[in-house]
Amino acid sequence: MPGRECFETVASSPDHASERDPERNIRGAFEHGKRSEDMSAGRAAGLETLPSRPPKLVITSLTVRDFRNLAKVEIVFSPRFNVISGQNGQGKTSLLEAIYFVATSKSFRTHRSAELVRHGQEAASVRAEFIEDPQDQGLAPLVREQHAAVAGARVVVKIDGARPSTLASFATRSPVITFHPDEMALSTGPAGLRRTLLDRLSLFMTPESADHRSRYDRAVKARQELLRRGSESESEIEAFEHLAAVHGSALTRIRAQATSALLPELALAFGRIAAPDLALVAEYAPGGTTDESEASAALRSSRRRDAGRPSPSFGPHRDDLVLSLDGRRARIVASQGQHRAITLALKAAEVSVIGHARGISPILLLDDVSSELDAERTDALFSYLASQQGQIFVTTTRRALISLPEGLASHERHFPVSGGQIPPTSE
Repeated sequence: MPGRECFETVASSPDHASERDPERNIRGAFEHGKRSEDMSAGRAAGLETLPSRPPKLVITSLTVRDFRNLAKVEIVFSPRFNVISGQNGQGKTSLLEAIYFVATSKSFRTHRSAELVRHGQEAASVRAEFIEDPQDQGLAPLVREQHAAVAGARVVVKIDGARPSTLASFATRSPVITFHPDEMALSTGPAGLRRTLLDRLSLFMTPESADHRSRYDRAVKARQELLRRGSESESEIEAFEHLAAVHGSALTRIRAQATSALLPELALAFGRIAAPDLALVAEYAPGGTTDESEASAALRSSRRRDAGRPSPSFGPHRDDLVLSLDGRRARIVASQGQHRAITLALKAAEVSVIGHARGISPILLLDDVSSELDAERTDALFSYLASQQGQIFVTTTRRALISLPEGLASHERHFPVSGGQIPPTSE
């Protein structure tokens, strides 16, 4: 799933080892992404429309070069609600993906960063201006520019022209949450989807979780390779098992904390969305342990069994978030409508947890989700969105499909997309 491996400053792939001078391509992409005087004027115009209590985090403008099928886009957004409409394949999702990329350095659609570059081009870049408003603290809004560029498999990010200390610090600076049709499988699909949800929460609550996860994955991979080859080096195997135990137990503790933060928000959200007589319970089911010694012992005792497996039989890579309706597994007993309600509640809870952890209302990116919902769930979704103070982006094949409450309709901007072309201001 896209987003599982989070926040690598530079990704490498044998498929792109022969590409020439990716650093030069990225430098060029940064130059192409520089903002123009016209866009500065547009942003100023956009800021004048901010209400008296604006969202805490706003992306005011976006400049895109050679990203997917978007050759050249310069756009000024509403601080509240933005609708991007167009037929399939025209660039709606690519625009949301560009926003996600400049905020996180990642795509929510693919692990392969090279796929983000428009066909026939060497590099892609996205530049955005963000505003953080402290609201009632009597401080001036904070304005910053974020920039992400990709050439081949190499990604470079900057904040106000300087590289961040870590990609985790970059990815948590401007929280953006996506909701796309693939996430309808959150309650029905494999455990990896729910682990990814917990890892997104963990990143904001405990940023070092990304490092623990990366180190755990590398240690486990090395251990499995030694077992597969039948290595007789006891000390080498033990060394990697020790690393897996240290980082795996830390990851288990962090995910448990993320679950504890999620549960009350999930109960609240599900109570608003679902039938009042239904009770949703979520429980963290760890595949490992929080105790390093116990983890080391479990890995040591399972070597023979694990030698023929692609991954260990013990550890946080086997974690799950178990969902139950009225005491029974939701995967088995929930109706399609109930699964949709669970998914909406999980996403609403994610917004709340990340908002509390970061101290800023996240920007929401919803990719054609209304097409996956019935009328009742769609109404519940937009009622929920109206209650949020953050900035919202929604894609749809037809603008008429979006029926907005008054709280959103009065702050809407509409951007039609055709052939990768988007007007700089709304219709």
